[in-house]
Amino acid sequence: MRWNWIDRIVELVPRERLVAIKHVSLAEEHLHEHFPAIGATPPLPIMPGCLIIEGMAQSAGILVGHAHGFRERVILAKISVATLEQDAEPGCTLRYTATIDRLDEVGASTKGRVELIRWEGTEARAQTIGQIDLLYSHLGDTASGLAIPSHNFVFSAAFRTLLSTSGIEVPAS
Repeated sequence: MRWNWIDRIVELVPRERLVAIKHVSLAEEHLHEHFPAIGATPPLPIMPGCLIIEGMAQSAGILVGHAHGFRERVILAKISVATLEQDAEPGCTLRYTATIDRLDEVGASTKGRVELIRWEGTEARAQTIGQIDLLYSHLGDTASGLAIPSHNFVFSAAFRTLLSTSGIEVPAS
């Protein structure tokens, strides 16, 4: 994974639930093109829905990977449900809550809730804006006859840093 779409894990109940947050910042390059000013129309920077879905995929994927000590290469197999009812703009925080629905040796299914936290003066207001349910597979050494890298390319150094800075013990690679 090259990009992380979560900033911190704030809660982890092993094999059950993970809560992560993402601060939406105008410093993020993708917001300048989504959507730029056109003529007299001012810019409307919002976080693309596909990146919000990816943030949930990363959150739930870490929860699934943690269940087996990150020994498995966990890959997203299917997006079962993805509904987002509001946009996330700079200055907001997204809170992803992922729960395991089913977990076995071949993969897992997760349910996810996305909340948008907005600041109004000194008060923070959280509102549920979406549901994202996902299916994961544990990738073996071969898939469809293709040779798969032996290292765990899913849980990269960047993810290991995210885990350790969130206070989660990271097993040796």
